[in-house]
Amino acid sequence: MHYKDHNMKKRPWFEHYEEGVPDQIDDHLFDSLPGLFDNILKKYPNKTAFVNMGVSMSFKQLDTLSANFAGFLLHELKLQKGDKIALQMPNLLQYPICIIGALRAGLTIVNTNPLYTAREMKHQFKDADIKAIVILTNFASKLEEILPDLPELKHIIVAQIGDMLGVLKGGITNLVVKHIKKMVPAYRLPNVIPFKTTIRATHQNVHFPSLTPEDIAFLQYTGGTTGVSKGAILTHSNMLANAEQHRVWLKRLMVEGQEVVATALPLYHIFAMTVNFITFFIYGTENVLITNPRDMSAFIKEMRKKPISLFTGVNTLFNGMMNHKDFTKIDFSRLKLSIGGGMAVLRPVAEKWRELTDELLMEGYGLTECSPVVCIHPFDGEDRIGTIGVPLPSTDVIICDDQGNQLPPNTEGELCVKGPQVMKGYWNNEKETKEVFFNDYLRTGDIATMDINGFFYLVDRKKEMINVSGFNVYPKEIEDVIAKHPKVFEIGVKGVPHEKTNETPMAFIVKKDASLTEDEIRDFCKKNLTGYKVPRYIVFRDELPKTNIGKILRKDLK
Repeated sequence: MHYKDHNMKKRPWFEHYEEGVPDQIDDHLFDSLPGLFDNILKKYPNKTAFVNMGVSMSFKQLDTLSANFAGFLLHELKLQKGDKIALQMPNLLQYPICIIGALRAGLTIVNTNPLYTAREMKHQFKDADIKAIVILTNFASKLEEILPDLPELKHIIVAQIGDMLGVLKGGITNLVVKHIKKMVPAYRLPNVIPFKTTIRATHQNVHFPSLTPEDIAFLQYTGGTTGVSKGAILTHSNMLANAEQHRVWLKRLMVEGQEVVATALPLYHIFAMTVNFITFFIYGTENVLITNPRDMSAFIKEMRKKPISLFTGVNTLFNGMMNHKDFTKIDFSRLKLSIGGGMAVLRPVAEKWRELTDELLMEGYGLTECSPVVCIHPFDGEDRIGTIGVPLPSTDVIICDDQGNQLPPNTEGELCVKGPQVMKGYWNNEKETKEVFFNDYLRTGDIATMDINGFFYLVDRKKEMINVSGFNVYPKEIEDVIAKHPKVFEIGVKGVPHEKTNETPMAFIVKKDASLTEDEIRDFCKKNLTGYKVPRYIVFRDELPKTNIGKILRKDLK
C-alpha cells in the first residue's frame, strides 16, 4: 500500500517518516553504480573498507585495485560493454574488487553460488552467455567438466583463497587449503589467468565506458529451489533505487564513517549485495567479510575481535549463533541494527536475540526480482515480531486474489509489488516474464495479509501451501509453533500426500535435547494448533537441507 493511501499520518510509525524519511526517493542521484562507487571511494580514501581473515583493505586500495581489474578486462581481454562475467567465490577481499572493477568496465555480472553442481553451473552460464569468469580454484574442477559446452566462455580467471592475504600468510593459506585440507580438487583448464595478474597491471589513461541507468548491472539467478533457475534482469537503476530506499530509511540511524558490519551472508546473494555491500558502502562502513559462517566457532571468534554496529542474517544463522557456547562472549554494546532476511524469522529466535543482545531483530521482506527489499520495519521502537513491516519509499504493495483483484485489509492473498527496484524481466524468458507481471505489478508468489494500519504479515509461499481436506495449511505457522518447544533446535514442515485428506503436514526436526520424542511434539502441537494442522508424521534428523544462505529447503525434506 502506498504511503499516501489510507490516511497514513494516523499510523503511529508515520511520525518517523514525517521527520525525515520521504514518501518518494530521488533515484536520479547517479546514472550508474560506478558513479556511486567513485564518489564513496574518493570520500573515504584512508578508511578501512573491507576486512577478511585479519587483513584490511582501504577505500583507496579498493579504488586502485578495482581500476586495475577493470583495465585488464577492457585492454587485455578486450571485453566489451554488456558482456557477461560470472563471479564464483565466497566472501573474500577479491569479491568487492571484482564487483566494482567489472561494473566500471561496463560488464554485466552473473553472481554464481560456489556450491552449485556442474549441472547447475552449466545451465546458468549457457543461459547468460558468459564471456569470462572469475572462479576460486576450489571449484575449478566443476568448470572443467562443463567447459566443452560453453563455447562462448573465452577467459578464465582463477583466484586462490590467500591471494589478498599477503605473501607469507597468503602462501601458507593456499598451501594448507590445497595440500593439507585437500579442498582443491585437481583440474585442467586452458589458458587460465591468475587473479593476481589482473590487479597488478596499471593501464594509463584507461577510459571506462559510459553507462546509463537502464544498462544491466546484474543477471541474478533465482527460482532454483522451486524450478528452473531464471536470470532476473537488474539494471543500474534498479540497484541504485533500492540502495537509495535503504539510505533514506537508515539515515537517522547511521553515522558516516563510523559503522562496522559483519557480513556473514554471501555477497553473491542479492540481499548481501544490495544491503551489506552497496547500501552500507555509501556510509563508509567497515565491512568484515566472513568466508565460512558455517564454521560457527571461527565465526564467533571473528565477531569477538571488534564490536559491530550492524548485523544481517537469516533465521538459521541467528539460531545457530545463539546456541553456541561462546555467543555470550561477543560484545554487542555498539549493536544498533539487526536485520533478518532471506527467510521468515521465527518468533522464538527473535525473542531470544533481543533477550541476549538487547536489540530488536527486525524482519524485512524482499525477493531477487525486487533487488531485493520491498518492506522493512520502521524505527519507532515498537516490538512487532511477526510483521515484515511497511513498504520502502516509492514502493506500492497490494494484496490480490488469483484474478489480480485487490483485497481488503486482514484478507489473505498474494503479495504484489510495484516500484523502481522491480526487475525489468527474466533474461531470455518472455513467457515467464509475462506470467509474473500484471498491471505493472510483480506477483511474488508469497501469501500475505495487511492490517488496517498498513503493516504486512507474510503467511507462506503460495507453492508450499498444504491442502488438508480443502483447508489451507501454511508450513510457517506450524514451524513457528514447534520452534517454541524448548527441546527443538531446527524445524522444517512440508506437505506429503495422504489418501484420506489429500495432503498432510510432515515435520522434520533437529533436536536440541536428545530426550525429545514424537509424542512430546504431537502433544505440544495439539495444544497450540487446530487438529488438521497437527503434523501426522514426525521425523528427527541430524540436520536439514539448506540453501547457501542457510534457508531450509522444504522441497528437499525427505
